[in-house]
Amino acid sequence: MAEPLTTSSLQKVTEERKMSPTSCEIFNELRLQGILCDAILKVDEVEMKVHRNILCSCSSYFRTLFTGSWSNSKKMVHIISGISPDTMEKIIEYAYTRTVSITDSNVQQLLAAADQFHVPAIMRACCEFLESKLCSENCIGIWKIADYYYYNELKQKAHIFILHNFAELVEICNEFLQLSATELEEIIEKDELNVKQENVVFEAIMKWISHDAQSRQKFLPLLLPKVRMAQLKTEYFLNNIRNNEYVKDSDECKPVILNTLKIMYKLNNKPHNEGLRNLLTRPRLPYTVLFATGGWSGPSSTSIIEAYDARADRWVNVTCKEEKPRAYHGTAYLKGYMYIMGGFNGVNYFNSVRRFDPVKKTWQEVAPMHSKRCYVSVTVLNDLIYAIGGFDGYTRLNTAERYEPETNQWTLISPMHEKRSDASAATLNGKVYICGGFTGNECLLTAEVYNPETNRWTLIAPMGSRRSGIGVIAYGEHVYAVGGFDGENRLRNAEAYNPLTNTWHTIAEMLTPRSNFGIAVSDELLFVAGGYNGASTTSNVEYYDKKNNKWSSARRMSLARSALSCCVIVGLPNVKEYAVARDDCIRFHIQKK
Repeated sequence: MAEPLTTSSLQKVTEERKMSPTSCEIFNELRLQGILCDAILKVDEVEMKVHRNILCSCSSYFRTLFTGSWSNSKKMVHIISGISPDTMEKIIEYAYTRTVSITDSNVQQLLAAADQFHVPAIMRACCEFLESKLCSENCIGIWKIADYYYYNELKQKAHIFILHNFAELVEICNEFLQLSATELEEIIEKDELNVKQENVVFEAIMKWISHDAQSRQKFLPLLLPKVRMAQLKTEYFLNNIRNNEYVKDSDECKPVILNTLKIMYKLNNKPHNEGLRNLLTRPRLPYTVLFATGGWSGPSSTSIIEAYDARADRWVNVTCKEEKPRAYHGTAYLKGYMYIMGGFNGVNYFNSVRRFDPVKKTWQEVAPMHSKRCYVSVTVLNDLIYAIGGFDGYTRLNTAERYEPETNQWTLISPMHEKRSDASAATLNGKVYICGGFTGNECLLTAEVYNPETNRWTLIAPMGSRRSGIGVIAYGEHVYAVGGFDGENRLRNAEAYNPLTNTWHTIAEMLTPRSNFGIAVSDELLFVAGGYNGASTTSNVEYYDKKNNKWSSARRMSLARSALSCCVIVGLPNVKEYAVARDDCIRFHIQKK
């Protein structure tokens, strides 16, 4: 593995001792003094005195060496090959003390030695250390190491890391160029490969081939069909792939190019039932999943949860049986769990908090908030969940509290300057921002910022419009305030706050007016979903791209609803369960420009 680890570090691993710490220290002192030792290990002319029974206690290799039917109990010196004296010393130290220090510089040698001498505890520790060091520069090397030592758990995690960080590692990982054709094929054919555009895959293939064109050009017919070419823009396909010198020189690639052209023609002219079984058209699985939870639909609240598969532009119903109807609630994702807190079901106002494990698909009730909070504003900062303002069934609240998962406790923080229900909050640069809302008498245009270091709220520049039922989100280096109700109309307009200048500026208007909708940033786009448009609840979804200051339509949700809440989860290992099944034949239309 080239440049195996990039960060200097030290991990000290302690295995449960079979003897007391005092006994371990005594036996180790006896070893160091050469007292009662009954064997010598000779490594590169270096002799190490040991006690046979101590080594046998942690290693099946030494049990066989010292007690096997062919062994000579009177033999004192045993020559050990394939290991350095320093590494052998660490294995011996572990046998006596059940501790081993793992560093960037020794982890590979220790892993090899632990495998050679059958010391599973050190093998586990080394693999856990390598997992903690996974990065774009070393993930391919760690993947190969785990494969060599048959450590499947580490191999799988390294493989997932490669798939999730493919675009970056192609640019910075020297090990990428050392992949075999089969290994590269195994990576780029996966639906889980995280690339926003298929040109990234094609250009990665070209980079790999160009590294040794004479011997690698022959693999192009194997690799090219793994590119989902029918998803590329026609202009890119014609200029960069069809006219590529390697592609033009390959007779085996011509059928793939012709087939892609046929599919592109069909897709450009009308929606086509090409299905997701065809790799040329099939979208990759999403790396980021947007969840829309609960809300108000028709005459009552709903328990429906939908997940947005951005790569296929489709919503999938992922509701679990244990979920309960809830609207005007808050949702947040933190450390592997989706939290749903507060809200209203048409009868009761809630202070309860439930969390969902998206991998195990189980619900759990956690500590309730201090106050019932309907129309609550929720955000996450520094691994804490903030629940701010809302309505408790009697009055609008200016109180706020935060939840620490490790202690399962809510703690009150300083109250806001204003009472705010129907507001919305976001986190940017270590501070919490809350904007707009309703006092019980008026819709607000004020906004505040909370500094957790001082536990103080400070009023910032007011927005340009009064906004109740607003959506607030951090996007780039600004806080965006979107839509809402100004006391007379549902709003299409939106504005962005610059913390450096304490000023607001308007951005492009949404396509649809809305209040009490879901809002989230996913794949560097700002999404709004559902809400109330002034006449009815809506299933409409659109997204904003700050690069071109433009809103565009996305696929509608299956359910029209307002008072929903959205959150985003990145890198789910079971993302297939929250996406359109890639083996289904569905009506799928890819837009070309």
